[in-house]
Amino acid sequence: MNSSFKMSPPLRMALLFSMMGCGHLITVTVPEKFMTVTNGQSALLQCTFVTTVQNTSDIIIQWSFVAKTSNVPQQVYYSQSGEDVISKPYEGRLNAPTYPATSNASITISNMQVSDAGAYTCEVHNFPDVNGQTEATIIVNILERPSVPFCAVHGDVESGHLVTLTCHSERGSPTPTYTWIRVDQDKTKTPVMGNPDPNIGSLYFQNISQFEFGEYCCSASNAVGSATCTVELSHELGDGAIAGAVIGALLGAVLIILIIWYMTHSMKKQKYKASKATEMQAIPKSSATVAYEGVPTRESGHQAYVTSGGVPMATNSHVHSDADGERAEA
Repeated sequence: MNSSFKMSPPLRMALLFSMMGCGHLITVTVPEKFMTVTNGQSALLQCTFVTTVQNTSDIIIQWSFVAKTSNVPQQVYYSQSGEDVISKPYEGRLNAPTYPATSNASITISNMQVSDAGAYTCEVHNFPDVNGQTEATIIVNILERPSVPFCAVHGDVESGHLVTLTCHSERGSPTPTYTWIRVDQDKTKTPVMGNPDPNIGSLYFQNISQFEFGEYCCSASNAVGSATCTVELSHELGDGAIAGAVIGALLGAVLIILIIWYMTHSMKKQKYKASKATEMQAIPKSSATVAYEGVPTRESGHQAYVTSGGVPMATNSHVHSDADGERAEA
């Protein structure tokens, strides 16, 4: 559907007859030239007309809209001989007048949004009654409650520094105004000591002191309603950065200590291994023989023991064998 204004052939003919002086008078009026609607509610755009022609079967009714942010007219509703055309943005939202319209050209638009604010023009033609006041305009303003604002702290929260509290709502019509109050520990609300700006929602502390620390509440309000947010102004916000730096330094120191301990332990372990290897190399060969003391050996079929000096000693079994041999010879 093309939203640009189009003039139908009957309307062009009616205007032609009007310029020729062959038409009758028609009067279009609106009871409310200005109206205010809350966001999400319905708007009844009332429009009535008086025509000198009793037959209204070929009447033409048209509604157009010009937004606040634009100068281009958009077609909202068009009706000719009972055939209705509703523009796409208003499909399912617009209730058209009954046909045949005798004196009423009103429409109702539901779920009005902030983007629907602007000028709505009602135009009626009933050939050959085309002269007179053929159109009338209604200015519609949409009200919207402020959205929940966002509060934030800016600056170094330390005594003697500049600190700014900000508060802002993304939505709201008319534009919200902002007020700040301080909430004590017993939930008592007191006026702020800073320099608030109600238009932008900022609260300035030029030279903050510990007496100004505490909880602050911002209220965004307009003709429809209000919404609030809170923020804690405390030196802990400033100390947080210092605490983080201290913790980081401590963790770094612990890491360095662990590295030094590991390197020292590894060096000691290597020195110990080197020392043991040197001691093993320094042991004399004769000492190795001592380890074999008392170990039996066989030599020429006889069993003997080796002394610590390396001299073999005969065993009892060896001596007994020699004695038995002598007895046999005798």
